[in-house]
Amino acid sequence: MNSLFFQNQLDNSVLTKRKVDKPVSIRSQYFRDTTAIIHSYPYRRLKHKTQVFFAPKNDHICTRIEHVMHVASISATICRALDLDADLAWAIGLGHDLGHTPFGHLGEVILSELFPRKNFRHEIYSLRVVDSLTNYGEGLNLTYAVRDGIINHCGEKFEQTIYPDFTYKDLSAIDDRSFYPSTWEGVVVRMSDKIAYLGRDLEDALQLGIITRQQIPDSVTKVLGADNAKIINNLVLDLIEYSLKHNVIGFSDKIFLALKDLKEFNYQNIYRSEVLSDYHNYFERILTTLHEYLTYIFHKFGFNEAGYFSEKNSLAERFYDYVLKMRRFYEEEDGGFDNVIYDYLAGMTDDYAIDCINEIMMPKSFSTQFDYLIKKRIFEK
Repeated sequence: MNSLFFQNQLDNSVLTKRKVDKPVSIRSQYFRDTTAIIHSYPYRRLKHKTQVFFAPKNDHICTRIEHVMHVASISATICRALDLDADLAWAIGLGHDLGHTPFGHLGEVILSELFPRKNFRHEIYSLRVVDSLTNYGEGLNLTYAVRDGIINHCGEKFEQTIYPDFTYKDLSAIDDRSFYPSTWEGVVVRMSDKIAYLGRDLEDALQLGIITRQQIPDSVTKVLGADNAKIINNLVLDLIEYSLKHNVIGFSDKIFLALKDLKEFNYQNIYRSEVLSDYHNYFERILTTLHEYLTYIFHKFGFNEAGYFSEKNSLAERFYDYVLKMRRFYEEEDGGFDNVIYDYLAGMTDDYAIDCINEIMMPKSFSTQFDYLIKKRIFEK
């Protein structure tokens, strides 16, 4: 048994298919997808989106953009060892979380409450971002293989082994997490997502004092290690060795049991900790208030520029700019404007959402105008 087993069954012409064909380039098809992703606005916004710890001011705490880079580098390393396409893994890894909301998974829960019929899932929404919302409704025109890997990367399921679903799927029809990637590379990214975030989240929680090293179970430290570097190294090496021996992407029994213990420890002591859950009400108020405000001004002003500018805050002005630039997409492709508030909120960064809520409560222009009136009165005296 060797890495020659890992051959994708869908034809290459299917995997590299785009909505619009591109001329021949010195770059590979998947590397072109990588560059398209890193030059996009949604990718740039990831640097101000939460991974686990909200709006971090500590430069050493992981943000969403660092996470996708970790996933890309880990998956590319594994793919090289298995003689798979590292460029494809890089592209999926960098693009897999482009649909994440502000405030991490709490934001995802809150948007699902605000828009219950949509039941927000960042994997599914990430495909909407790359297919439709980026480039003012034109999308990134990515290959099928990358789009398939993005929507089917689900990092919340923990399987010991994964085999690709070698079928061509209508990706736009996927509305849940029950599907699997069509390529080995997509499967590797799906596994790498877990490898990337469990150890790093543990490291960040230690640095912030949310947990202590002594709390980490022996079943984790003795098998995987007690720091992120060792955890990643042991998981990657085991996955490569096991996959080559068994012709499936997966972990050995010993490593997988330790991985599950680490997952359970993180969920109980980090992701569900009071330190993080206490933020839920605060962020719910922010997104709920922004939702109410944007809904109000959109229904009141529609496409009336003067109306938005009369609000005298940059949120109203920027939202109008978004509506104007995306008008063609919503009218011609999305069936109307039912999703416009949903899309605008989901695309926000943590910092932008917080700045917006502060501004609509007390616009910057208000204090400027107030100062002007006070000075005017003083000089008139």
